Amino acid sequence: MGLIKDIYSVAFYEKFSQAVAEVHPTFDKQKFIETIYEGDFTQKEWKDRMKHTTIVLHQFMPENFTEAVSLIDKIIENLKKNKFTEGNLAFIFFADYIEMYGLDDFKTSTKAFVSITQFISCEFAVRPFILKYKEKMIYEMIKWSLHENHHVRRLSSEGSRPRLPWAMAIPFLKKDPVSILPILENLKNDPSEYVRRSVANNLNDIAKDNPQIVLEIAGKWRGTSPETDGIIKHGARTLLKQGHPEILSHYGLESTNIELSDFEIKTPVVKIGDYLQFQFHLNNKNEETKTIRLEYAVHYKKAKGHLAKKVFKISEKNYLPNQLIKVDRNQSFKIITTRVFHTGIHQLSIIINGTESEVLEFELVD
Repeated sequence: MGLIKDIYSVAFYEKFSQAVAEVHPTFDKQKFIETIYEGDFTQKEWKDRMKHTTIVLHQFMPENFTEAVSLIDKIIENLKKNKFTEGNLAFIFFADYIEMYGLDDFKTSTKAFVSITQFISCEFAVRPFILKYKEKMIYEMIKWSLHENHHVRRLSSEGSRPRLPWAMAIPFLKKDPVSILPILENLKNDPSEYVRRSVANNLNDIAKDNPQIVLEIAGKWRGTSPETDGIIKHGARTLLKQGHPEILSHYGLESTNIELSDFEIKTPVVKIGDYLQFQFHLNNKNEETKTIRLEYAVHYKKAKGHLAKKVFKISEKNYLPNQLIKVDRNQSFKIITTRVFHTGIHQLSIIINGTESEVLEFELVD
C-alpha cells in the first residue's frame, strides 16, 4: 500500500484536469499541472498537497464565487459521468475550496455543501461556518438532517460533532451541545447505518463533556427500535469504558457475585515489539444468567513517569448460573505510529461490569 499523499499523482492530475477542461473551455490543462508541480510539491505531505491543490485550482476558476461553485458542480457531474471515483479522498479539495473562499457567502456556500457532500464528504469544511455563524449554521444543518440524500443527512451529524477527530474544535458545542440535539433526534431512526453511526459518534463526543445529556437521551430513546438501541450502545462506549454508574445501571451491568480468580501475567517482562500475555478465570456465582461486560486496562508508563490508563474490551455476553470460563489474552507492544512506549513498570487490571479488579505489574524493556 502506498502513502496517502501519493493519491495526488501525475495520473490523478492528468485525469482530473481533463475532466475540468471538458466543462471549462478556457481552462489551461497544461498550465494547471505545471503550477501544481512548481516548487516543493514532491516534499509536501497529504494535507499540504490537498491545500495546495485548492489554491492552484482557485487560480483557474472564475473570480466570482457563485460562478466558481456552479463550475464545481459541473466538474463533479463530469467526474461522475467519467466514473472518476465518487467518495475518493483526493477530491476533498472541493470542500476545502468552499471553506477557503466561501466563508463570507453563507447562502452560496451552504448550498454548495449540500451538493458537494454527495460526492465527497464536507464535515471538516463546515466547521469554520459553525464557528462564524453559530445558530444560523446549526439551523441550516437541522434542515440538512431532513434531506432526502443520506450523505447530506450524515453531514448534519458528522459536521456538528463537538470533538470531530482531526478537525477544527468547536468550543461552544463542547460546552453546551443542546443546539445540535434536534439533529440527532431527527436522525435517531435513520434508515442508513452510515448516518446512524455518525449519530452514535456525535453522542460519544457529547458524553466526554456532558455525560448527563447522553444519559438522559439513553433513557428517552430506549426501546424505540433495535437501530436506536444500537446508536445508544455505540454512543455510550466512552461512558461504559469509564465505568459510569448510571450507564452501567441502564444496561443492567452489575458485578455482584461475579468472581475473578487465577489472574496471572504469564510474561512479567515484555520486550518492546512482543506481546503481554495474561490469563484469568471468571465465574458467574449468581443463580440467574448475567450479562457481563469484560474489559482489561493497561496502565501505560508515560514519559514523565506517571501511568495513563487505556481500556480494551474483551466481550459483552450472557453467562449462565455458575458458569466458569478461562480467558487468555495477548496485548501487543509492537511499535505503532499512534503510541510511544516507555520502558519501566506498567500495570494491568481486569474490569468486570465497570468494576476494576486487583492490579498486577509487569515490566516493559528494550
